Amino acid sequence: MSYTVDKLFQNGDIADVEDRTRKALSDKGFGILTEIDVKATMKAKIDADIAACKILGACNPNMAYQAIGIGPRVGAMLPCNLILRAVEGGVEVSAIDPEASMRAIDNDDLEKVAAEMRGLLSEALEAV
Repeated sequence: MSYTVDKLFQNGDIADVEDRTRKALSDKGFGILTEIDVKATMKAKIDADIAACKILGACNPNMAYQAIGIGPRVGAMLPCNLILRAVEGGVEVSAIDPEASMRAIDNDDLEKVAAEMRGLLSEALEAV
């Protein structure tokens, strides 16, 4: 079973795909809380060269509020991370699958929130 929801943008430019991803997420109620330029970090920390790669920490406040209300420690699993990376033939965007990550917690109410969150993330990726 996959733990991410993925989409490949053939012949895509990472900056353009990132802009479109941010817009699509915003349209679904997500904000970006964190971002990490993995390529720059690897170069600065260990002098390693990798392909363009960025992690965005996305949060839908309404969904996060619901999840934290059900199980306060679920905050340790937030925000929802997405990774944009240059791959052969384009740019791949992968979002954490909330249903897969929430399976670690035995709670039917949380599973419902995770399913709704997965739907929103999937819709956002389709809209990019």
